Amino acid sequence: MLNSVAAGRRLALRATAFQLGAVLLVAMAFLLWGTSQALAAAVGGLAMVAGGWFAARLAFGAGVTGAGTAMMRLLVGMLVKWVTVVVVLLLGIGVWKLPPLALIAGTLTGMAAQALAMARLR
Repeated sequence: MLNSVAAGRRLALRATAFQLGAVLLVAMAFLLWGTSQALAAAVGGLAMVAGGWFAARLAFGAGVTGAGTAMMRLLVGMLVKWVTVVVVLLLGIGVWKLPPLALIAGTLTGMAAQALAMARLR
């Protein structure tokens, strides 16, 4: 076995913390263009952070399971993650009337930070 469930859980939590830091930095940078831009960037990034956290909780929350169950938990976790992100983006653009470019920039920052964290923190 290359990784334990505990190691996967720790990696997911560290990646989430790294993501949160990157999103907050980008949101602070968007303050130069106004508070609505910064809020939109924060909401978009936090959608990715929340989605990743939900996915990690689903994937690693039950401890050691069989291969089929573990794969199903990973797939359901990814589905929940992307549903969370899409719902928040739709709410942000349609209901809360946030600036779409900043919202997408925050989301992309969260996505890139997660990919970098997972690659670097192993």
